[in-house]
Amino acid sequence: QVQLAESGGGSVQAGGSLRLSCTASGYTYSNDCMGWFRQAPGKEREGVATIYIGGGRTTYADSVKGRFTISQGIAKNIVHLYMNSLKPEDTGMYYCARRTPDIFASRRGCPMYEYNYWGQGTQVTVSS
Repeated sequence: QVQLAESGGGSVQAGGSLRLSCTASGYTYSNDCMGWFRQAPGKEREGVATIYIGGGRTTYADSVKGRFTISQGIAKNIVHLYMNSLKPEDTGMYYCARRTPDIFASRRGCPMYEYNYWGQGTQVTVSS
């Protein structure tokens, strides 16, 4: 049974940093797509960043480019999201998710849709 568990959320002031971690279990890790998504109160869930485990290619939402970094941990079943220069608009519940890659993943990275396994989420609150 695939399980994803997020950790590392918390409350910080604007300009601060956090590192989120997603620990995966219950399946054989291979060339998956792993993604981070977030949902603010009253808003739809949006994609933040993805990583193609097979080749390391990453994609980012425009709103976080240059501030957030997604990477695979030393342990193959862990993916991190490093968040710097946090803004109040980054506040929300952050979710880790997994999907199988499409044929373009190695060249274009992973898409930010059709993820079929999700974690429970970790709250990030950025105060001004």
